[in-house]
Amino acid sequence: MKISIYQVDAFASRVFEGNPAAVCPLGHWLNDDLLQDIAEANNLSETAFMVPAEDNGEKEIQLRWFTPQGEVELCGHATLASAHVLYQHLGFSEPRIRFQTRSGELTVTKTGDGYCLDFPALASAEVGPPTALLAGLGITPRTVLAGSDYLVVLKNEAEVKSLAPDYAAWLNLDLRGVIVTAPGTDVDFVSRCFYPKYRVNEDPVTGSAHCQLAPYWQAQLGRDKLTARQLSPRTGMLTCELKGDRVLLTGRAADYMAGEITL
Repeated sequence: MKISIYQVDAFASRVFEGNPAAVCPLGHWLNDDLLQDIAEANNLSETAFMVPAEDNGEKEIQLRWFTPQGEVELCGHATLASAHVLYQHLGFSEPRIRFQTRSGELTVTKTGDGYCLDFPALASAEVGPPTALLAGLGITPRTVLAGSDYLVVLKNEAEVKSLAPDYAAWLNLDLRGVIVTAPGTDVDFVSRCFYPKYRVNEDPVTGSAHCQLAPYWQAQLGRDKLTARQLSPRTGMLTCELKGDRVLLTGRAADYMAGEITL
């Protein structure tokens, strides 16, 4: 059996930037163990698998995301990469892609040379930081909030950039991962994202984290449209716009590789 595979750098204007995701278009669903084996072999933060479907005559795509450790509920960069593959390589011509996922329906619209993702906004509430979180952080945060991930607010961009976490301390946190953020010098806010329990110590550019970051910074800055930079070694740029209980995330993508998996 042969399966097409594309590797796309998402939230990137050229290769070697942004967050690489593997995308595997399928004619039908394979068993979950095989999907997990493929994701583990790819050894990227996410591998996306998609199967075409129809709903009342309108095309839609069933989409799932796997890290090397397991399936996840929401992933922004691999959704953007999947949309890029559909438009650039598989002849998709509808103005909007409807993805059916474990987080409900997510849509992606082509916008010039980029893509706009319509994702759910994720709320956070201030909490007392767990001991393990502080141990891995190594510095004193201004604020800690909890939502899908722990959201750690630092003083400035320099603190975010120089942070050297102890990943082992975060392996048993109760939430998915840790987002560290601060005001930016030339963007509204910056961040870094860490998911060691999913065998992704630092994720290069994390769309789902911005579903939690955008509502926080909207409340701090009083604006619905925000610019963001994730300060991983690969770095990546996003535009976030709050619309009610949704976040619109806009970014670009670049092809890195296309090939075949032989099983």
